[in-house]
Amino acid sequence: MSEHVPKLKLPVGDRDHLQGSPDAKVTLVEFGDYQCPYCGEAYGIVKRVQEKYKDELRFVFRNFPLTEIHPRAEFGAEMAEAAAAQGKFWEMHDYLYEHQAQLSNPPYFLEYAEKLGLDAKRIAGEIANHQYLPRIQEDFSTGVRSGVNGTPTFFVNDLRHNGDYQFETFVAAIDRILKPPVSRRSAKTTKEKIRA
Repeated sequence: MSEHVPKLKLPVGDRDHLQGSPDAKVTLVEFGDYQCPYCGEAYGIVKRVQEKYKDELRFVFRNFPLTEIHPRAEFGAEMAEAAAAQGKFWEMHDYLYEHQAQLSNPPYFLEYAEKLGLDAKRIAGEIANHQYLPRIQEDFSTGVRSGVNGTPTFFVNDLRHNGDYQFETFVAAIDRILKPPVSRRSAKTTKEKIRA
């Protein structure tokens, strides 16, 4: 009997933040929390995976702030979504992970927003009004419906990645999709065609 693998309930679409080719054969979706130390570790690993696969992989990030244990995670998600509204989601996403220790210092990120050329005053107002909270809650609820119960949680081509989030494990999962094993029968047929 095969193990049931949870499936991504909301397919990747226009609402998502994505990097890479929209036509990539492999889609890696992360449900992440900006204050989670494990997500911080996974951040660098995902970057390495993206570098290895380039246009063969698209990466999608969805918010899953575990606010009961990470009280500043929601601020991080709101900061990223506010930057997204001005066209700089990925720059802020990366900065949040690279500076996790500063999450309790909102002016630190507002200064960075200014360096990116964003309207920091607008961002501060949007965060104060929780303008992007419905979007964050939608990500969270689709994660729960998809079987997410911790962070980081990854899906590879809509199926939950149940392995760890080490570089080698991702490479093995992605290579199974990009380079499926040749069956003995098709290998025989190929050899027979070559002889003919």
